Amino acid sequence: MAGFGVGHGSAAEEGKLAKATFAGGCFWCTEAVYAELKGVKSVTSGYIGGQVPNPTYKQICTGMTGHAEAIEIEYDPQVVSFEKLLEVFFATHDPTTLNRQGADVGTQYRSGIFFHDAEQQRIAREVITKLDAAQVFPGRIVTEVTAASTFYPAEDYHQDYFANNPFQPYCQAVAAPKVAKVRKVFKELVKEQP
Repeated sequence: MAGFGVGHGSAAEEGKLAKATFAGGCFWCTEAVYAELKGVKSVTSGYIGGQVPNPTYKQICTGMTGHAEAIEIEYDPQVVSFEKLLEVFFATHDPTTLNRQGADVGTQYRSGIFFHDAEQQRIAREVITKLDAAQVFPGRIVTEVTAASTFYPAEDYHQDYFANNPFQPYCQAVAAPKVAKVRKVFKELVKEQP
């Protein structure tokens, strides 16, 4: 999926960080993937797109708040473009399943791109159109493209979850293969391993 050919991402001043907010199922997995990338300064797991202020994980799990489990990425667009972040996004989850990722089912596990400016919106829509036209996936992409609303950081124990719990069974079964895929497919984007 390299090279969508839709531009270089949001224009940014040198040294200025940009934000990207994605929902791709369980935020433990999505956070682990983006923590690997050069140019990514921070990744925060949290909740976006719902109606309840300051939601808790317990509330989110009911699927009744309208929030998605998501990550907010702070990145340097001079090092990694928004387009590249989207390439990784679409390569590491199934954007064709409505309100589900594997065994995780509910609106909180939906696929979503929460754009921070018109350029991110344009790029996201162009990438989806190109992927659908190329029939990269077995079905049509159902990823929502919505303006970013208030992002609520998740509870502390959710932050850096994969890094802190690499042998937890869910992490081994779901997050570890995604991280391995990124290290293999996007090796030019991956930070040096210690």
